[in-house]
Amino acid sequence: MMLSGMKIQILAVALAACSCIPMMMAQKRPPQMVKPLAGPRATPLRVTWLYISADTSSQKVDRVQIGREMVIAERSGDWLRVYANTDIEEEQSSDVPVFGSNDTPPPITGWMQAKGIVAENTPNGDQVLLGAAASEEALAADPRGPAHAAQSARLLYRRVVEMFPNSPLAAEAAWRAADIRWQLQRADYHSLPSAKLQNPALREQMDEDELRKVIKYYPHTRWADLAAFDLIDNELCGDWEGQEKCPEKETAIYEHYAAEHPDGPRTARALYEACYRQAVLTDMEGADGNKKRQEESHRHASDLAAQLKNKFPQSDYTWRAAALVFKLDQGVPVYGIDRP
Repeated sequence: MMLSGMKIQILAVALAACSCIPMMMAQKRPPQMVKPLAGPRATPLRVTWLYISADTSSQKVDRVQIGREMVIAERSGDWLRVYANTDIEEEQSSDVPVFGSNDTPPPITGWMQAKGIVAENTPNGDQVLLGAAASEEALAADPRGPAHAAQSARLLYRRVVEMFPNSPLAAEAAWRAADIRWQLQRADYHSLPSAKLQNPALREQMDEDELRKVIKYYPHTRWADLAAFDLIDNELCGDWEGQEKCPEKETAIYEHYAAEHPDGPRTARALYEACYRQAVLTDMEGADGNKKRQEESHRHASDLAAQLKNKFPQSDYTWRAAALVFKLDQGVPVYGIDRP
């Protein structure tokens, strides 16, 4: 059954809006996404060709990448007629108006084979998408993996949130999508000369929008704790340049995080990072001949290591902190060059 021109225009607006509307969540719902008129949302688990007609010998229209958003308009046996978004990289959605922009390419339409397509009415579709996304994420960590595996994983995680907003897996998927984006930004950021600037206010900041949505829509959860830890990256110094103010400031940042997230999945690491910076300060202040402050930093590092031992006795970070304090007690530098 063919759609009218007006319905196709409305569908195009709805698809463009999907990547811009805030993520769904369980505790505090953002505005609901507009439901496309043509049919259920869907996404492919593999790169899939789009054809003019339901025949592999017909003219090819384009390729739909893994995780791309689609709407199913019609079914015919093992074929689907879809409206598919194949052009838009969903990286800067926070910069796009809620209803898209005038220069956004409209979705394209065509026929594709139904195999490997997950729709929002697919049984256990949320689990299938999360599993496929996790597999792509694992491939991204493999040097031999596909070049765009991380982006594919991110898009699949986003589809879980958008297609299955009430799924118990939605919060995990929202966090993983935001974290992948953050890590991709972080890798690009550290390749820039400005990354070495000491003052974070003078550097280009990574976009915090998606991580902050995780905190907003899933408050007081492990996913909010994880997102808050990622955000610390924007507050850290670049090159310390041997100056004490950077490890001092960063100690306070990590201790504040640990106090606000006392039982979070990153709390042990935060305490270790604070301990390491106090160990660094011990060396810096010793080199400056400031014995009183050197002793204070040494004690502070020891106190943080004791906190770790008391609260996280089986954590690697606890053992690493113990090794740092042992070096300090032995007069072995943890920062700079060890000269015999």
